[in-house]
Amino acid sequence: MVESKSLSLLIFTMLVSFSSAQTAIKGGYWYSESGLKVSDIDASHFTHLFCAFAILDNNKVTISSSDASSFSTFTQILLQKKSSIKTLLSIGGGKGPSLAKSFSDMASQASTRKSFIDSSIQVARNNNFHGLDLDWEYPSTNTDKTNLGLLVKEWRAAITQESKTSGKPTLLLSAAVAGSDQITSLQNYPGQELANNLDFLNVMTYDLFTSDGYPKVTQPPAPLKNPGGQFSVDEGITKWINQLGLPPKKLALGLPFYGFKWLLSDPNKHALFAQATAGAGAVKYKDIKNAGGQVVYNSTYFTNYSYKGTDWYGYDDTQSVSAKVDYAKGKGLFGYFAWHIEQDSNWALSQAASQAWGSEIDGLQKVYRE
Repeated sequence: MVESKSLSLLIFTMLVSFSSAQTAIKGGYWYSESGLKVSDIDASHFTHLFCAFAILDNNKVTISSSDASSFSTFTQILLQKKSSIKTLLSIGGGKGPSLAKSFSDMASQASTRKSFIDSSIQVARNNNFHGLDLDWEYPSTNTDKTNLGLLVKEWRAAITQESKTSGKPTLLLSAAVAGSDQITSLQNYPGQELANNLDFLNVMTYDLFTSDGYPKVTQPPAPLKNPGGQFSVDEGITKWINQLGLPPKKLALGLPFYGFKWLLSDPNKHALFAQATAGAGAVKYKDIKNAGGQVVYNSTYFTNYSYKGTDWYGYDDTQSVSAKVDYAKGKGLFGYFAWHIEQDSNWALSQAASQAWGSEIDGLQKVYRE
């Protein structure tokens, strides 16, 4: 009996060690312009937090003077909250065609790629980040595709060499990428090079149906499934795996902590795809909850919506977030991430996602007890 229990304990310890090496991502982006202090982040719901955004300036990665203080203490503050947290500095963001052109120009030559890579490593080390995250929105040509492949290959080589030289752990390397052909052609990404050289990809599976793009009919902004149309979260993830060749364990699924508002034509007709007079833009999850409308969960599209008078919101609530996380687990993905955490309401979505993913350790403990 004692020997059996000792053997079980040994097996459990080995499994825990293996599980720790295979840690999934429960990620979230902190946006410096959101107003949320780093010290107010509840790190307990996350394994990885992304600090957004560093700037691409003259082919070099820099931090703006207004962000210098918060970025330099980002990792230190979060490690005091949770010692196992990993922090990554995200570079770029969704700031339109001019930034996309800057990335395209930077990636077009070996010398400018080197300037970008070397400066990114220096900034990450100087500010104690555990990794770097590329947010190029979006590569749009075959030339961009080729050059992005060269960039990540050279970046991986430089990061590996820097670790050997410095004796420090190798920096993590990730990228935020489009989540659907609805956003931009996924064929503009070099799938094999990304798979070979990045630790994981954050797939931005949101903004599929916005109130600006579809102002006359209410929509599920980021449907997990879309039986009535082409574009969905599942569509994007499936293409990354089947067409671009990314292993599921390299992909993290994106969760939007915001939704979109429409103004109904008739307040008595408030289902999905109801007629609207106008779209009213993006709205934070916490502001949608504060609006106090009637909440509905649709299990066909795996989305939530709420309505009050002529105000109608399409968004992800705890039900749809949990369903998406269950989907990510079922597909064997690396995990999930949220854009962005300040928009949550008392950490409700963050907690729902973390609980839906659960922990492999929980299952191992059950095996040991039995």
